[in-house]
Amino acid sequence: MPTAAEPVAAPGGWLTGGRVYTQVANRLRERIRSGEFAPGQVLPSEAELCREFGVARNTVRRGLAILEEEGLLVTVPSKGRVVAGQEEVAVPYRYQVIAAWLREQIERGELASGAALPSEAELRRQFAASRNTVRQALSVLEREDLVVAEHGRGRFVRG
Repeated sequence: MPTAAEPVAAPGGWLTGGRVYTQVANRLRERIRSGEFAPGQVLPSEAELCREFGVARNTVRRGLAILEEEGLLVTVPSKGRVVAGQEEVAVPYRYQVIAAWLREQIERGELASGAALPSEAELRRQFAASRNTVRQALSVLEREDLVVAEHGRGRFVRG
């Protein structure tokens, strides 16, 4: 007979008992090690895991935190939790790609001191990005003090 501290599977596969989050972590760890969740694969959402295990979201989060501490999972913004491994590749956001491209142009001297940057419209077309994404990239460069904005004129490489 299990003690109060030992989680047990209730009817329907739900987990009950004390420290259920460790049982959630154990089950997910087992699925990762078996290859059911491969490196680079996104885990089901917290809500889906709550339904699967029949537990509260905080319980799922605590179990996932254990696996993150062990290095089995990484959290990727706007994607979720991803199984760590050799296939794991940090995919940059589009604004980071745009900022990196402009930064490289400036560092190579292709955009010289005082030169106008391509317009937002040009950058939107070139990178198939929204105006907000382009503006986010430009604000990164402004914070890095590489670019200066002149109201009504555009953005220029800082001199």
